[in-house]
Amino acid sequence: MPLALALSPFLVLGFGALLIMLAEAFGSRRGGMALGSTIVLFATGLTAAGLWMYGLENLKGLEAVAPWLLLDRFTLFFQMLLCLGSALAALTAGGYLPEHELDRGEFYALLLFATFGAMMVSASGDLLTLFLGLETMSLGAYAMTAFRKASPRATEGALKYFLLGSFAAAILLYGFALLYGATGHTDLAGISKVLRAGAVKDPMVVTSLVLILVGLVFKVSAVPFHAWTPDAYEGAPTPATTYMAVVVKAGAFAMMLRILLTAFGDAQSMSWSAGWPPVLAGIAVLTMTVANLVAGRQESVKRMLAYSSIAHAGYLLVGVVATMRAPQQAGASVLFYLLGYTVSTAGAFAALVLCGSRGRETVSYEDLAGIGRRHPAVALPLAFFALSLAGIPPTVGFFAKWFVFRAAVESGFYVLTIVAFLNSVLGAYYYIRVLVYMYMREPAVGAPVAVPMRSGYVVAAVILSAVMVIVLGVAPSDTLDVAVAAALSPG
Repeated sequence: MPLALALSPFLVLGFGALLIMLAEAFGSRRGGMALGSTIVLFATGLTAAGLWMYGLENLKGLEAVAPWLLLDRFTLFFQMLLCLGSALAALTAGGYLPEHELDRGEFYALLLFATFGAMMVSASGDLLTLFLGLETMSLGAYAMTAFRKASPRATEGALKYFLLGSFAAAILLYGFALLYGATGHTDLAGISKVLRAGAVKDPMVVTSLVLILVGLVFKVSAVPFHAWTPDAYEGAPTPATTYMAVVVKAGAFAMMLRILLTAFGDAQSMSWSAGWPPVLAGIAVLTMTVANLVAGRQESVKRMLAYSSIAHAGYLLVGVVATMRAPQQAGASVLFYLLGYTVSTAGAFAALVLCGSRGRETVSYEDLAGIGRRHPAVALPLAFFALSLAGIPPTVGFFAKWFVFRAAVESGFYVLTIVAFLNSVLGAYYYIRVLVYMYMREPAVGAPVAVPMRSGYVVAAVILSAVMVIVLGVAPSDTLDVAVAAALSPG
């Protein structure tokens, strides 16, 4: 019984996904799919929150599923975060799909099962279950990217995502195989024990670490393994883009933290001279700089948000690097950043959906021209979320960056922090550009004018995201304490 209670988030989501799939197969109406999926996801998140308050330490028998699944506060935090991001994507889909004549129930089943895989990734303490969860999450994301079957862009984006994702998964799996060959373990704790005994210098271990880093960097869409991101984000239906931007990225960072802080949490693997931190630091600098420079040149708002997502991966990597010297504080800052990024990005995509309707969508900056004057109630949320992503106080985006930068400074990474801060200033340009077009530009003569859509689902996603951006920005300390309690320690 205690074990079933500890596994209840997985059980609720799994049974809920099966019910949604059956409803899609035998039901005649699709209208309730979005609401049903949202209820399932919120129920799963509330179940995880209840377990957090009750305390997993009060439950016995959790070792029965270890090391395949690690039921700890890190797992519970990501279960709540992933369900929140998925619920916002489901609400956005509830308005977007019917409006664009894409209302097919399998979208919600894919979303729920992919979320189950993401939760499995965050809880995995073994390379086998981690890879199974990763592929479950990825396959759902591939299918959702190609959901607009008649669109060449969707097909191209999905094909790129699938092919590159398959290569990355193969590289990651090869790294896992080498690590197993060198250590004799697939569980992360067993691998860590062998590496602490002095096996780090083994060429197989070094090679496996390099291959695993390549796979992880791809999954978080960091430079130079980011090429799939703009095309997949632009071609996919916006709810699928929302899912990839928040849930897939959060799941990928959960996987990165589990592997690097547990399996490769020994002193030598985390050293600046011969470990993974300098590699990730270089990737972080490259990711932030390239993404911000390219994002400023985009004319498509969705492509801009895609490069914005890549840039935020760079800021998050700064926090991951800082865990080598301040694991608790830096790890907590990464978790808080992921939460702030989730509600800000999901809100931005929902607001973008709200700004346009079928045939009169908001695709480019020009489509946003003058909408702040014609439809101020619709433009305001998009402006608000853009300011949060830019890191303007008192939004959660400001404090998310502040906590990551502070952790990096206190860990002694002054140059890395300065580069991240300058990139944050540079990134503000393309967010403010959104405001300029909405409030200070008018549509060109004869150009199509975007017409906002009406959807209670999308409005609900916007309101929920906005409330969380404000609450987390005005009172971040309680949530940061939760993140501190959930943060992992090396080894």
